[in-house]
Amino acid sequence: MTLAGKACSADYGYLRRVVLARSQNVLDPSRDFLFEAKLAPLVRNRGLDDLHELVEYMRHARDMHLESAVADAMTVNETSFFRDSRPFELLRRELLPELVAARGGTQSLRIWSAACSTGQEPYSLAILIREHFRMLAGWKVRIEGTDLCREVLERAKEASYERIEVNRGLPARYLAQYFHHAGERWVVKPETRALCSFRQMNLADTPLPFSHRFDVILMRNVMLYFGPQVRRTVMAEVHRLLAPDGVLVMGATEQPPEKSFWKASIAGGACYFRPVKQ
Repeated sequence: MTLAGKACSADYGYLRRVVLARSQNVLDPSRDFLFEAKLAPLVRNRGLDDLHELVEYMRHARDMHLESAVADAMTVNETSFFRDSRPFELLRRELLPELVAARGGTQSLRIWSAACSTGQEPYSLAILIREHFRMLAGWKVRIEGTDLCREVLERAKEASYERIEVNRGLPARYLAQYFHHAGERWVVKPETRALCSFRQMNLADTPLPFSHRFDVILMRNVMLYFGPQVRRTVMAEVHRLLAPDGVLVMGATEQPPEKSFWKASIAGGACYFRPVKQ
């Protein structure tokens, strides 16, 4: 019997509702087949036989921790170093130089990587800054990575990656300069790790617990998992948290839902947004 041998449409519907309640992620029924592989470890760890038994247990136990684990498991954590290089090139050539010139008085730069998964995006930003903006050595530079899933954040904090992970998008010279080899893994060096911090956060739980504004926010390939109302709520928070002259970078096919709140610009094959004062 396969893991999904007893599962029926009602079971998948229940699981989709759990994911929606815990993460606000909207899962399309056409992707129900993903539950089998994604939830297999949870089924095994609970000593159950199949997906149907997991759902039956959840229906009666109302185990909040298990529900959160299901939502975490169904979260897409696809990432890589310098994923889609165009936004990073745009930051290097144009956007960060403008912000550095504007922040000379405070000597402070804050960047938020939302839905950072296992940390490749924050560490890519840290490498970019250390490689091309060495004049910021005495500045207060903070790169904050957040994600819904606690497990991927623990990996991000460890900053330890397999060879296949560092081979995806990371130039060889960066690997030699910003990582050290530890057995079968590569670990980000302490001086680069020091620029980054990580915390668990559900983007749909507003207001978001930040006490400061950001100069750059990267929220790439995130909004497509939310329904329309959640998108509007999240983007209103992003607008509140972004500095008036700050920059928002989204996925290549994404746009903010409230277009009057944002001014879009295209440069170097990448699109970015600046907040419009309301």
